[in-house]
Amino acid sequence: MERVLVVGAGFMGAGIAQVCAQAGYQVNLMDLHKTATDKAVEQIRWSVEKLAAKGLVKDSPEQILARLVPVQDLSSAAQVDWVVEAAWEEEKLKREIFQELDRLAPPETLLATNSSSIPITRLAEFTSRPERMLGLHFFGPVPLMGLVEVIKGDKTSPQVFERGVAFVRSLGKTPVRVQRDIPGFVMNRIFSAALRECVDLVDQGIVSPEDIDVGMRLGYGWNAGPFEIADNAGLDTVARVHRSMQALGANHLAFTSDLIERMVADGRLGRKVGKGFYDYTPEGKRVVR
Repeated sequence: MERVLVVGAGFMGAGIAQVCAQAGYQVNLMDLHKTATDKAVEQIRWSVEKLAAKGLVKDSPEQILARLVPVQDLSSAAQVDWVVEAAWEEEKLKREIFQELDRLAPPETLLATNSSSIPITRLAEFTSRPERMLGLHFFGPVPLMGLVEVIKGDKTSPQVFERGVAFVRSLGKTPVRVQRDIPGFVMNRIFSAALRECVDLVDQGIVSPEDIDVGMRLGYGWNAGPFEIADNAGLDTVARVHRSMQALGANHLAFTSDLIERMVADGRLGRKVGKGFYDYTPEGKRVVR
């Protein structure tokens, strides 16, 4: 059985750990804070029980959870085949993590980042194995979203890139091959351009978030509107991604309005806290006004 270490037990890390465990991998879920891993395990338990009740997983919740081990440090990197980093979207933090992983993990271990904007090549510079590092950009909520971008850094070997594609497929996900490493990769660049315009229109009082979401669902066939997607991702995460894109020179994709930053400062972070562009119940269901 192949082993995976997921670094970061937040919304994305927990989801990545869950789909790896569902696919039969032995998973270590690492976070410095035990409260974070405890919360993640409970969320995973709730999620797999829901999926099992609908017949959407092949193993029982008990079998899936038995493959999941919470840990509080990176030492298990010495025993795994894959490491998937899913920490906050902050370049300094990610660099520090990969420096330590490079020291601990055997040469054959593959290193991946779930970064949504920072080029893989920049992070790989802090390892001695840039050819064995790639991007695996999952979309949240990970257990429900079928897409993963597989990003080739400047020095990622073709063999490692293909192993990343195969790994994504083994999780039951569909890979999008990103052959060149650019800030924001592909899907986030497209979404950022759309969301930037949507936020401007709302901030100028031209239209409501609800009407834009309805318009994109009914007029363009989106399964969820841009503001629904932003609330699901977390507005603090959206703000970090856009700040990162701006710092990396993709100014044409950055917000011109400060509406998102104002909402974050006001504590409106999205579904995870019960209020964003929409309000939510404690169970995460949207409150319809």
